[in-house]
Amino acid sequence: MRVFLTGATGFIGSRITRLLVQGGHEVLGLCRSDDSARRLREAGAQAHRGTLEDPASLAAGARVADAVIHTAFDHDFSRFVENTRKDSRVIHAMGEALLGTDKPLLITSGTGMGGGGPGVLAVEDVLDLQHPNPRSASEHAAEALRAQGVSVAVVRLPQVHDTVKQGLTTPLVALARAKGVAAYLEDGANRWPAAHVDDVARLYGLALEHHAAGARWHAVAEEGIAMREIAEAIARGLRVPAVSLKRDEAAEHFGWMAGFAAMDMPASSRLTRERLAWNPTGPTLLEDLAAMDYSAFTAG
Repeated sequence: MRVFLTGATGFIGSRITRLLVQGGHEVLGLCRSDDSARRLREAGAQAHRGTLEDPASLAAGARVADAVIHTAFDHDFSRFVENTRKDSRVIHAMGEALLGTDKPLLITSGTGMGGGGPGVLAVEDVLDLQHPNPRSASEHAAEALRAQGVSVAVVRLPQVHDTVKQGLTTPLVALARAKGVAAYLEDGANRWPAAHVDDVARLYGLALEHHAAGARWHAVAEEGIAMREIAEAIARGLRVPAVSLKRDEAAEHFGWMAGFAAMDMPASSRLTRERLAWNPTGPTLLEDLAAMDYSAFTAG
């Protein structure tokens, strides 16, 4: 199968590239630079030039593939709303390139879209298009395409981690270094779900292999880690205090992350595990936080 993969040299996508090539698939990876093209060739993939700012370039890649996996996303969270709208435009462009075919389109979203409200365990068979997380734009786009007959499915991500990156936890580490404290709100009992990046990459491969139009998969290894535990792990790594803040202090301390820092968003992957025989085995988020090199954050 020839798979067009966006984000092919990224944190998750580079692992998917490796797994697909090992599985005998031909990978056409999106890239925007000579360096990315070189890395793709070294991984045994082909390069397709394009950018998220040019949806037509992605549509061209989708058009010549047998399947599409979309993992690319602009992770400048200070421009999160704008970037989710950009993601919607890209999804629409690729989906429209697949109209009239049964080619699989596998897009990426967040586990929050499966929630039933604050603190309610998010599940695969729930779709909350009114969720306040702007990432809902991606699933709005998927639903619109599904209504047009595109064979689209969704992988929903938690905090994806290794010992270098940990999703939204990574900017929390940088913030703790800058502020001299690792903070959480109130009792810090609100939770974030998580999964190791290698387990997540494996799930994308299974979701493609067992593609089902309209399916929603949860890449969740841990249903929820308390924010206090995350902050305390960061505090140990940076050798700074872990402190509790009042909710009215959140905006001043966390800035653009204030809303995320307050979210209680546990998520289940029970249906994903049952239907895809996915069994995550990687380290936990707290284990990766304990094993990471904090020198990049403490320097200077």
